[in-house]
Amino acid sequence: MDRRKSIKALVVGTVATGVVVQACKSSDDKKVAADAEALLADRMQEEKDHLKKVEAEPEFFTAHELATITVLSDIIVPKDAVSGSATEAKVPDFIAFIVKDMPEHQTPMRGGLMWIDRHAFKKNGKNFKDCSKEQQIAIVDEIAYPNKAAKEVAQGVAFFSLMRNLTATGFYTSQIGVADVGY
Repeated sequence: MDRRKSIKALVVGTVATGVVVQACKSSDDKKVAADAEALLADRMQEEKDHLKKVEAEPEFFTAHELATITVLSDIIVPKDAVSGSATEAKVPDFIAFIVKDMPEHQTPMRGGLMWIDRHAFKKNGKNFKDCSKEQQIAIVDEIAYPNKAAKEVAQGVAFFSLMRNLTATGFYTSQIGVADVGY
């Protein structure tokens, strides 16, 4: 994923999220439409058409999958004294947008989410999101270091690498992430 596309996706996702949230307020309908149009005013028509197409697609992830993504993204980028967490930076929304915009991520993400739940169930008798924080960290430690990981968890390593890359991209192209870097 190149940075320019990531930033574009973040801006589009942020605008789309803002429009959806604000659209629920009937008294602000005209203002929201004007704000969204202003943010997209300098975009090429192809970009606007593509955004409409992506937004019209049904959500890819289930509620359970999104909850797992939320837990994982906050493990990857936790809240600290300097900045907010990945969830506060809307990273799960970013990832949900990316898999709709870039379908080649759908199979690796869904397969990886299934893998991590099965692995957690084998080890702890419950899905990953339902494990204790210590159990979650133990599982992540098994798959977070590709050079140290056992061959039996190779699929988990590949999934976690993708998850880490998407989380970092989503976080560091968000307002919170940019502020964390100091720009």
